[in-house]
Amino acid sequence: MLNKHLAFAASLLAFSWAPATAGEWETTTEIGVEARIFLNDPIFPGQSDDTVQPSLTFQSDIRWRSDDGKHEFVFVPYVRADSVDDQRTRADLREGYYRYVSDGDWSLLAGVAKVFWGTTESRHLVDIINQTDAVEDIDEEDKLGQPMLMLSWLKDWGQVDFFVLPYFRDRTFPGVEGRLRTPLVVNEEQVFFSDDEKRDVIDYAVRYSHYFGDWDVGVSLFNGVSREPRFVTPLTTTTTPEFFQLYDRITQAGLDLQYTKDAWLWKFEGIVREGQGDTYTAAVAGFEYTLYQIFEKPWDLGLLGEYLYDGRDEDIVLVEQGVTTAAPFAAFENDVFAGARLALNDIQDTSILAGAIVDAEDSSTAMLLEAERRLGQSWTLELESRLFLNVDDENIFAAFEEDDFLNIRLAKYF
Repeated sequence: MLNKHLAFAASLLAFSWAPATAGEWETTTEIGVEARIFLNDPIFPGQSDDTVQPSLTFQSDIRWRSDDGKHEFVFVPYVRADSVDDQRTRADLREGYYRYVSDGDWSLLAGVAKVFWGTTESRHLVDIINQTDAVEDIDEEDKLGQPMLMLSWLKDWGQVDFFVLPYFRDRTFPGVEGRLRTPLVVNEEQVFFSDDEKRDVIDYAVRYSHYFGDWDVGVSLFNGVSREPRFVTPLTTTTTPEFFQLYDRITQAGLDLQYTKDAWLWKFEGIVREGQGDTYTAAVAGFEYTLYQIFEKPWDLGLLGEYLYDGRDEDIVLVEQGVTTAAPFAAFENDVFAGARLALNDIQDTSILAGAIVDAEDSSTAMLLEAERRLGQSWTLELESRLFLNVDDENIFAAFEEDDFLNIRLAKYF
């Protein structure tokens, strides 16, 4: 969770500097009620055997922009209250920043923000600025706010973003009673850093992006503490078997590409990373082909296909501080993703995404279904389901093989 003093400072900054009588305010508040329904009994000791796991969420998006467009303040707090997992009950400052936009070709952002990089559907390898909020879901799509200074420079030949990241945030994980967790609970109080790194170490990143005809190109470089921990187990006996977290300082170069041609989108993300064992590469490549106005209706159907590769070394090694450790889990070493996205293009903004990731070596399969529809002017209904089929005992998804679930979410916007 973000340091409480940093969160308070960011929120105070957002509200105290913006003139109350000038500029334009935009405020959106979302209150959601959620029910995660598990289809099977849990398999690990301590996990809740409740079939239904209800929770409540709150998020407010408050923005102020000056009349001349040069100054902007953003404040986005987020709260979840979960009925089962204490680790899922918490508050976070997703964003809280000030941005200045010059008359020329540069802008400066200071505060807590979220930045997205990437093009592919199944995995975002290059997206490294923000820490993953794994207690929300296992798809790595939910992110924690990251304290930063970001200088953006926009020219005819492209955009360059420079990042100074002064504070590191740990990844979140389910607690003892939570589902969708590993056999050993991740102890969020026991966090280690290699090479005498500290939480307040400064990370750096830079990204260049531009379009060249039908090509959209992004090239990035990151040097700092990895957002992926290694999981370590104590050599001495503990009361409850558990994992500790160990974070390494890494250097990562990334490339994301998208080629647009008629109804085709060809996508690629690739990285080279050093600092976690041997230097390794990972990549995702694939396509999206859209069929427009199918069945003589305004419906658009996108067909998705991607290949996932991860070449990291998972050999176990010994380290100091009385623990054994392995490389971060590689979930997609040689996998194939296939899916489809249906947009009805109706007044309710109805959309459906369905797909599956299949391990090419052992045929373990993780299936997903996501659907969303607006109800009236201020309500939305979301459905999400994940199923784990034919999971090999040695596959990383074996920990979730009994955690098939259906998630129903109803949200009200103000």
